[in-house]
Amino acid sequence: MVLDKWPVLGRHERAAEWLGVWTDLGRAPRTIDAYARGLAEYLLMCDRVGVEPVTANRAQIAAYVRELTDRPSRRGTNVVSIDSGSGLANATIRQRIVPVRLFYDYLMEEGLRESNPVGRGRYTPRGRRS
Repeated sequence: MVLDKWPVLGRHERAAEWLGVWTDLGRAPRTIDAYARGLAEYLLMCDRVGVEPVTANRAQIAAYVRELTDRPSRRGTNVVSIDSGSGLANATIRQRIVPVRLFYDYLMEEGLRESNPVGRGRYTPRGRRS
């Protein structure tokens, strides 16, 4: 299943719970896979830099977004990111951020956080809001 494809999710209990909730709610398999991929990429960054995902702050989320904007695109340098001139496309960045934001919404609902460090509409180019 998804945990086989993204083992980092199994190493983070709350992430596996969150994905299980979405699966139990009957979300489409492709949606679950996209959410799993987005959250898995974030959790891998957390593991790599020593951030505890449940207690991460806005600065750590911003560092993740910066990593996405700086990441080389598989399609080449003609893909323009938020402001760097290279990296993932804006739509891809938003696709990676959504599951992270939803994960933190879940942690708030479960009483594990007071706020969501992922702001809504803050990660679009040069002040445009989505």
